[in-house]
Amino acid sequence: MTIQLPGEGGALRVYSPRVEPLAVTAGSPFSSRTVYSAAHVVADPYADVSPDSPAAVDWDATLAFRRHLWSHGLGVAEAMDTAQRGMGLDWAGAAELIRRSSAEAKAVGGLIACGVGTDQLPVTELGHPYSLDEVRAAYEEQLALVEESGSRAILMASRALAAIAKGPEDYLEVYGHLLRQAAEPVVLHWLGPMFDPALEGYWGSTDLDAATSTFLEVIAAHPDKVDGIKVSLLDAQREIDLRRKLPEGVRCYTGDDFNYPELIAGDDQGFSHALLGIFDPLGPLAAEAVRVLDTGNTGGFRELLDPTVELSRHLFQRPTRFYKTGVVFLAWLAGHQEHFTMVGGLQSSRSLPHFARAYELADGLGLFPDPALAEARMKNLLSLYGVNQ
Repeated sequence: MTIQLPGEGGALRVYSPRVEPLAVTAGSPFSSRTVYSAAHVVADPYADVSPDSPAAVDWDATLAFRRHLWSHGLGVAEAMDTAQRGMGLDWAGAAELIRRSSAEAKAVGGLIACGVGTDQLPVTELGHPYSLDEVRAAYEEQLALVEESGSRAILMASRALAAIAKGPEDYLEVYGHLLRQAAEPVVLHWLGPMFDPALEGYWGSTDLDAATSTFLEVIAAHPDKVDGIKVSLLDAQREIDLRRKLPEGVRCYTGDDFNYPELIAGDDQGFSHALLGIFDPLGPLAAEAVRVLDTGNTGGFRELLDPTVELSRHLFQRPTRFYKTGVVFLAWLAGHQEHFTMVGGLQSSRSLPHFARAYELADGLGLFPDPALAEARMKNLLSLYGVNQ
């Protein structure tokens, strides 16, 4: 069986899909690393909504996907960037997602951590007329909900804080206040502007060395309230340098979807745990690799995970913030949902050649449990674009 795939310039090429998927098995959580997959949400395709309407979520399919991740031993990072937080999923939808997923995690014994932000603050014509007190209160509201749900909190970067902060001292004040009142240690998330342009200059400076100093100052002041940091700057050496400066007991969770195998494998001075959007489509394969790493076989871990980087770099290519489209596309091809529809209409954010290459790379890795189903769905998509097989 073959399929014709479009490439750059519109030329068609013949591709022969693989017949069998990669052999992986479900299993228990890992012993050497803590690993979270940032999970996507499944839209309700029958809801009569527009791109700027509140998100219509298919809750059954969304929670089923989280059970799939838990079954392989992965933790779920909920209501994060991958779930289209701030790009289709508003705070009301995120709050409901947190409640439902936290209850599901408790029922099945799954590891979960949930995003805390300030996205309930409405966008106004003036852009950002908020005070630090209002930003702090918004964070507090969301932190309270996550703690009440029984999940670990991930303090996400705030667009509102980035807009109004006058310098590092404002970040120190807001984050210090939140850490002092947090009931349990939290994860601090540094999301770079490649994922969200509104976060340019976070931590009070566009100079990354200066920003890093402020970030470390926040952690050093409250090491007992910081479980770890999640770094999404797509700069492997900066992450390595940063993790070596962390206080003892504070973890580094890599969010680098370009360099994750080497960062998780680590070196003679340490390693990164993981909180990654790419582990949504890679879930079973990533879990298999970490179990190999649990045995001390770093080479076997790299042998399994290194070949996935080409797919990840493809999905996260610029504009990086649209990587969620590729993630949901692959979930549809893999049979985790019955349609390729996204909240906010984000399925239109990547091109047909981009989808074709994503399909080819994912198929080559054996990510599709049913390759014939993935091929049939890919052909259906191609036909909508006028590509006849």
